Amino acid sequence: MEMTAQEYQNRKGQSYKLLLWFAMISMVMMFAGLTSAYIVSSSRKDWLKDFELPQAFIISTIIIILSSFTFHSALTTIRKNDRSKTSFWLLVTLVLGILFVIFQFIGFGQIIELGYFFTGSESTVNTSFLYIIAILHMAHLFGGLIALLIIIYNHFKQKYNSTQTLGIELGAMFWHFLDILWILLFLFFYFY
Repeated sequence: MEMTAQEYQNRKGQSYKLLLWFAMISMVMMFAGLTSAYIVSSSRKDWLKDFELPQAFIISTIIIILSSFTFHSALTTIRKNDRSKTSFWLLVTLVLGILFVIFQFIGFGQIIELGYFFTGSESTVNTSFLYIIAILHMAHLFGGLIALLIIIYNHFKQKYNSTQTLGIELGAMFWHFLDILWILLFLFFYFY
């Protein structure tokens, strides 16, 4: 029995989604290992007990939450074949993603202003872990931004419509994952 074009697209989409799930699960395992090492290291004598996250990290958290809503709006509007609103929401998501990165760097600057560095005699175990985990998250976010740029390019090339949304769906899945991951990491650092 021969497969129809729609069946082929459905299987292809399921395969891509499964691969994305495997990638996201492996990222969760990596961050779980790092946060576990953070918890184990908290018993060290040189651990800062009164370290607070910079204000810029709170702002960046709000920004990434908003960006998940805008990405979801892009997916919703393409499913309705509203290309202009989809363009708007994709571009707003891109701007918010860039703002997230900017506020992360502002947060690093605020940590440095407090006298804590990534390495060297002024570094602490706390800040070293914070830098590593935040930079790894940003590296994954850069991947998300590159995927978003590709999605925007393909959208303007009219590759997406109400029946072909796979690229935007995959991008939204990954973006929501990055959002949830950052929120969990932020809460972990804020309360632990």
